[in-house]
Amino acid sequence: MNTSLLGLSFLLIILGTVSARSRGQSEHGFSQEDQAQCQLQRLNAQEPTFRIQSEAGESEIWDWKDDQFRCAGVVAARHTINPRGLFLPSYSNAPLLMYILKGNGMSGVLMPGCPETFQSSQESQVDEKSTRFHDQHQKIRRFRQGDVIAIGAGWTHWCYNDGNEDVVAIVVEDTGNNLNQLDQNPRKFFLAGNPQQGFQGQGTEQHHQTGEKQNAGNVFHGIEEEFLVQIFGIDRETARKLRGEDDKRGHIVRVEQGFQVISPPSRREEQERRSNDNGLDETVCSTKLIENINDPSRADIFNPQAGRFNTLTSYDLPILKSLKLSAERGVLYRNALVSPHYKLNAHSILYCTRGDAKIQITDQSGSCVFDEVVREGQMVVVPQNFVIVKEAGEQGFEWVAFRTNDVAMQGTLAGRTSALRGLPADVIAASYRVSREQARRLKTSREETLMFESRSGSPRVAAA
Repeated sequence: MNTSLLGLSFLLIILGTVSARSRGQSEHGFSQEDQAQCQLQRLNAQEPTFRIQSEAGESEIWDWKDDQFRCAGVVAARHTINPRGLFLPSYSNAPLLMYILKGNGMSGVLMPGCPETFQSSQESQVDEKSTRFHDQHQKIRRFRQGDVIAIGAGWTHWCYNDGNEDVVAIVVEDTGNNLNQLDQNPRKFFLAGNPQQGFQGQGTEQHHQTGEKQNAGNVFHGIEEEFLVQIFGIDRETARKLRGEDDKRGHIVRVEQGFQVISPPSRREEQERRSNDNGLDETVCSTKLIENINDPSRADIFNPQAGRFNTLTSYDLPILKSLKLSAERGVLYRNALVSPHYKLNAHSILYCTRGDAKIQITDQSGSCVFDEVVREGQMVVVPQNFVIVKEAGEQGFEWVAFRTNDVAMQGTLAGRTSALRGLPADVIAASYRVSREQARRLKTSREETLMFESRSGSPRVAAA
């Protein structure tokens, strides 16, 4: 059978077995531990709890053992890659979304079974002799600020910063997804280097207690040197380098020499992105993995007085249907508000990218479990069906949110498409003990759908 067809068939079988997200749920339902983790009395705005420094960048990781992250079944990190920095090839035990907060560069995502469709001739010099060889590899994609990159569980990926400024990426891994057959601890499997143990769930307590950098080898480190010599046909010195021995650079390394890979021109790739939006004529191996959600002209909701709102679902990026993930991007103008709303079928992990906002979140008992000012760099987990309301501060408020469903549905409680708007006036009057006229005002006082212009003229955001 043709190699390409074999790889495609293999991937279609894998992707065809993907069902709805289980959130750690067996066929008999949630465990008592899972239920206890979602009995949240209080939510908090979170910042990264520890940092992993490397030669050409750093990774900051939120505490995934915090109850709100465990309830949502996610792990979050913020990666900073310096110019000429290479984030070493690795794969994870869960699907993930990566949002490019700053910078631009190139990324490779290797899908098992797919052919190497990019080919070129390159010249190398060994012992003062020049030799040419034909390099082949899977597709390389360019990314820029505002891009969301979708990566499946077990897909090897790498990133390289070929720009002049740092690349900053916010990553959320969905460890509660049923594509992850292990526990909810994050596991990063590196193919190279000698990364620190903070990426592995078992190393967290030791890192917190000692403050020391603990190293954990790449996947080849556990394979005997002789095995590697036989398998790859290499000498022992190369085998030791493959195992990452004496490599102190960390998981983000600096590329000292020229970085030569095969990549289409940026303009051509952008045209390819826009020309194949419906995904009907794509194969799995060539499917689109990147979509930009910063473009104001593609906003799903826009209010000139309040802000704009972009969503990214599996309708926009079909691969998300397999990963059961989606994203949103919001820009709220000075003092503007977002209608009280909730996600019907997903948890939401909100990260503030700029400005600040007064945010309140209520649970099923009507208790306010979150009442804080959220500022740039902080993250908040909003559990499924919990109601959230936002009011931007003087500098406005911008955010990106990752949702644990590829088509996250949203219900609003005020505005033109809200639950109150759909109720008969007499039901509202009887429910809230108000007159019919007051009920009518509750139904029709706002004609906007999600983002509201402030009527008070001054924000309620207080200085911290």
